[in-house]
Amino acid sequence: MTAGRTGGAEPGLPAVSPEAPPLRGRPWISQDWLDVVFVHWRVDVSAVAPLLPAGARPDTMAADGTDDGATTWVGLIGFRFTDTRFPPLGPLGRAGRVGDFVEVNVRVYTRDDQGRRGVAFLSLDAGKLLPTVGARVATGLPYWWAHAEVRSGDGRVGYAMRRHGTHLRSRFDVRVGDAVTEPTPLETFLTARWGMHVRRVGATRYWPNEHESWPLHRASLVTLRDDLVAAAGLPAGLSGLEPDSVLYSPGVTTRFGVGS
Repeated sequence: MTAGRTGGAEPGLPAVSPEAPPLRGRPWISQDWLDVVFVHWRVDVSAVAPLLPAGARPDTMAADGTDDGATTWVGLIGFRFTDTRFPPLGPLGRAGRVGDFVEVNVRVYTRDDQGRRGVAFLSLDAGKLLPTVGARVATGLPYWWAHAEVRSGDGRVGYAMRRHGTHLRSRFDVRVGDAVTEPTPLETFLTARWGMHVRRVGATRYWPNEHESWPLHRASLVTLRDDLVAAAGLPAGLSGLEPDSVLYSPGVTTRFGVGS
């Protein structure tokens, strides 16, 4: 990997695109992701690599948008799930209010030997029990049941959660700024992730997703108190540092394809 290469690319690996590649076949689930807050810190790859599923490695990009081969990112993401539906089931596939909940997750950025770029979730805290259990069983993702809520108003959006049965909490609040007319390479790298690497039944699978390009706003952090990043195995004190990137999106409609 050569320092100074733009777009986070290496030989044979395309740059991250703000537009999703089309899914192959019909999506199996569709959801609206709303009021999305992205809080990110840069870290050395050595902090992330041991936490990834087999066959995935950290995807890298420096803060200036070049690929230094050593810098990767940790995201603390809050958003609302609404209108969950399962297209193969037709009209019977709408989850209704059962599928509407708040989630706060910790994620890192991945690539594999097939050149597929995505994310790996280290934890996902969801505000309803049934979707939490269902998602954990169906996908193998590390979902946890939590008390979670979103607050918005006066140009601010914030999330607060407490994982049931533990003392783990996360609370962050941002002020939404101007719309991003042309995202930087780093902003694209952190948001335009068209799949996830998941360890499931002894194998790592890649689950692709698609949605419209993110409508983004730059944002500023108002408050942050978080236990989730350290609990996921990342460096203690990381979430106590000033974030390197804070973004907001009003949301997108996301569709997932079958994993491979």
